[in-house]
Parts: sequence; C-alpha cells; structure tokens
Amino acid sequence: MKKLLLYLLGLSLFVVACKKNDPQPEPEPPAPAPPTTNIPTPPTRTPWVAGTFKIVAYMPSYRDPATVDDSKYKMITHLLFAFLNVNPTGDGSVNPLTTTENARFNTVKAKALANNVKFGISVMGAEAIFATIAASPTARTNFVNNVVNFAKVNGLDGIDIDWEYPRTVGGNPNPDFTALMAQLSVALHSENKFLSAAITPAVYASTNKDAISQDVYQYVDFFNIMQYDGGVNYDTADPLNHATYKMSVNSLNTWIDTKKMPKEKAVVGIPLYGKPASGSAKGYRDIEASGANVYLNVATVGSVDYGYNGIELIWKKAQLAKERANGIMFWEFSFDSNSSKSLIRAANDQLGRNYN
Repeated sequence: MKKLLLYLLGLSLFVVACKKNDPQPEPEPPAPAPPTTNIPTPPTRTPWVAGTFKIVAYMPSYRDPATVDDSKYKMITHLLFAFLNVNPTGDGSVNPLTTTENARFNTVKAKALANNVKFGISVMGAEAIFATIAASPTARTNFVNNVVNFAKVNGLDGIDIDWEYPRTVGGNPNPDFTALMAQLSVALHSENKFLSAAITPAVYASTNKDAISQDVYQYVDFFNIMQYDGGVNYDTADPLNHATYKMSVNSLNTWIDTKKMPKEKAVVGIPLYGKPASGSAKGYRDIEASGANVYLNVATVGSVDYGYNGIELIWKKAQLAKERANGIMFWEFSFDSNSSKSLIRAANDQLGRNYN
C-alpha cells in the first residue's frame, strides 16, 4: 500500500513539473490604434430646411458638359449657362450661340431639368456696351425684348445679368442700371421667370462700390455677389487667398448691413479655382489631382503656390451663408472635382442637404 501511495505521489509531481515546463502561449498583441488624420471638424451643422435657399452654379459655354458628373446636378438648385453675349454695337441685340455652344446649352439644360434644377442663362457684355444699352430707351427696350424672347423660346426659368460693373454717376447710384433692371423685371416676371444679377463684392473703394441703388432690390430676385478675385494680402492671415473668409464677411457687412440689401436676396459667391500671386487661375479639380491637402487654402502645383478655398473654408462659408444670407454661388461648375472631396459636395454636407 505504501509503495502504491509513493508511486501515485511521484506520478503527480512528475505531471505538475511537466506542466510548468510547457511553453506558454504568447499574449495577443494589442490592436493598433487607428491612424490619426488632420481632417478638421466642420462647424456645427443644423438640419436642412427646404425653402428658398439657393445653390447656384455657372456653367461656361467653353466647357465640355462631360466634365461634370450627372450626380453633381443634385447638389445645386440653379444652373446658369454662361454666356449669352450682347452685340458690341450696343443696339440691344444679342449674339446667337454658336453651334458648339448651342449643343452644350441643350445638354446641360436637359440634365438640369431632369434633376429639378432651375435653368437660366447669364447675359454678358463689356461694361461700356451695357452702359450704352442702358442709357438709351430704344436700345434698352430692344435688349429686354431680345433677352425675354430668348428665355421664352428656350423654356428658361430665368435670366442673369453679368454687367461687370455699373459705375456711379456724379458719385450717385447709376440710374441707367436701375432703369434696365426695372424694365427686365417687369417683362420677366410677367412670364413667371426670375431675374438675378452678378454684382461686385463692394469691399474696395471704387466707382463700382456704390453704383447700385437700393431701389434695385425690389426688381431683382437674387444677387450673386462675386466675393472672389481679391488682391494678394487682402487678409494678412491668409495672404495668397483671393477669396478669404474675411472678404465674404466684409462683403455681407457692406451689402446687408450698410446698403440694406434684404438677406433673402443675398447669395455668397465662392470660387472653385485657385490663383497664384501672378493672377492666373487653376481649377480645384487640378489642385486636388496634384495630391494637395484639400482642407487647406494653399497648394503647391508644379512649384507654383496657389491660394484657393479648401474644404474647411467651404464649410465656414456655407455656414455663413446659411446664417446671414440666402444662398451660395459657385464659379464655375466644371472647376469642381467629381470625387468625394468635391467642394460643392462639402457645402451641401455643411448645409445638411441631402443630394442622393
């Protein structure tokens, strides 16, 4: 019996010893932490409320419509084909679209209509030609008739006037601009069509800054304020940027606070391109394709530094427009990219607007 007990005790000690010598499994390494990014946090977003807020884009006649993905039309409310040119003779006639322009016009018109986007055309001419037309009752009436007829024949929703820019007369607002807008307003509104106007940001002292009378506000449905193409060092905190946040704020301060434009008619203009110190332009799609950090406002492309509006600034401007104005406008549609980092998409996201 003792031998059996001693045997069993020895066997158990042997088993315990073997277990202690067994190799232990290596502990699982901790899961790697998710990579950190430099993506900024957008401003507080509030739900989108359907209403009059406009997202306007200009589509130049010299761009191929194929450069813009069809999904982008769901991100805008108004599309303005650019341009219908006034006749340089100043008699109030307009030049017909070329064959290529007409084909592109019809292509983007069909895409706009398919996506419930209001479609119009922007009428452009040299400052001196517009001044000549507006000063003559005969030419002015001819111009209004030609433009309204174009809108009716082509089934447009409205007309945009791109007079860059009317000037003051004797230091006072330009009465000819007022007369032209009033006459256009009556004619277009009688056809249930809108009238918009591209106007100066009014942030620089000039004969353009005070040319538009407050009387004009009643005639125009919305104003596309061109808050871009500012000079270098407009904002020392963002010196290369030609369209800083400061410019947008100061422009709204001038138009809404000082000049008493109803906020319901103010549309914040945003560029979809960058500019170097030399002043040439590069589309955002090319800036993004260069591999730049598109959340910033400066990118080096081909050893040249461009100031532009990156995604974070687009968020801020969209929020500014939502709080202080009634829309945003982009020049120009095809400059944007079709990727997930589209600037128009970023603006829609900040506005809380569904575009799917």
